[in-house]
Amino acid sequence: MTVLIIGLLIPLFGTILGSAFVFFMKDEMSVRLQKSLLGFASGVMIAASVWSLLIPAMEMETYSGKWAVVPAAIGFLMGMGFLLLIDELTPHLHIGTDKPEGLRSHLSKTAMLALAVTIHNLPEGMAVGVVFAGAENGTSQISLASAIAVSLGIAIQNIPEGAIISMPMRTAGNNRWRSFLIGSLSGAVEPIGAIAVLLLASFLLPILPYMLAFAAGAMFYVVVEELIPEASSGQHSNHSTIGFSFGFVLMMLLDVMMG
Repeated sequence: MTVLIIGLLIPLFGTILGSAFVFFMKDEMSVRLQKSLLGFASGVMIAASVWSLLIPAMEMETYSGKWAVVPAAIGFLMGMGFLLLIDELTPHLHIGTDKPEGLRSHLSKTAMLALAVTIHNLPEGMAVGVVFAGAENGTSQISLASAIAVSLGIAIQNIPEGAIISMPMRTAGNNRWRSFLIGSLSGAVEPIGAIAVLLLASFLLPILPYMLAFAAGAMFYVVVEELIPEASSGQHSNHSTIGFSFGFVLMMLLDVMMG
């Protein structure tokens, strides 16, 4: 139980650590660093989706022969669709833009920036919850070490993500402590999402392959719709490509070596 609790909280600790950068850095993060960090986060999420979610989802259905890929395909598309719906309905504002997305609202800029990050973090929490649900229920394709690897990988990518959140909050006019708290709280949705999945584990176990792929699809949506476009726009996009490479390889190594 202790390992489970720690595993669920590790990603939040990563966000808190990254948000603390607001105390040690200048008011604005350099474009090169921001793009590198966005690329790194994208690489970690893509690698985690493939090695920790999609491949185990297909391995669970090997008895189906060539049809083993179907649950993964269906779950993946459902995850993409779910995040698309959330993205369309939730009023939010992305870093570096002044045009809100989602339904019209009278929320403050700070609140909409925080909601944008919450949308990003939701699938990560689901991913952690579903891999721990598989490990706790004795699923042979997902070991406890593999689940810990996913949690660690997401925590590592949450460190730069926390900094990317708290720094613009500071630039938007919030003091350092408020920026730190907003950045840290943006990661709270991850353990909440993970716990919600675990509480439903007994019901979800029969459809675990679909749920693994669902979480992968949701994470892919965030990467393709938000992170990569932000990382690739303007100058110094090559820094995001380098960051992506390092993030992808790190998560791949963690999953394979610990799994």
